[in-house]
Amino acid sequence: MNYTITPSKDGKYIILKIQGEINRQSAMKQNLEAHTLGGKLGINRYLVDVTESRNTDSVMESYDFAYEDMKNTEGIDLYARVALLVSPGDHSHDFIETVTTNSGLNVKIFTDFDLAMQFLEK
Repeated sequence: MNYTITPSKDGKYIILKIQGEINRQSAMKQNLEAHTLGGKLGINRYLVDVTESRNTDSVMESYDFAYEDMKNTEGIDLYARVALLVSPGDHSHDFIETVTTNSGLNVKIFTDFDLAMQFLEK
């Protein structure tokens, strides 16, 4: 699995681009790195591009990711706004959106880049 973490050209959001399979452990590592960069730059909006990535976690692992890992890891901005950009037809990330939202995080799935940008710019 490959990933990159970069600020957007306008400096309004952090881009986390992931290629390959993703799971709870790798997602936490990547999210923590992205949130660390966001904290240093004063940015709390994130575009997580998983259009070339599939979530391989079980329902329980996804639940623990949202309610345990994301909520209890120092360095994760619990007030961040996250647009999760997925490929049309890829539903492997759907439960992540459900449980992260239910846990109080501001995460929304998009298949359209422009709609994801509108969400981040609100």
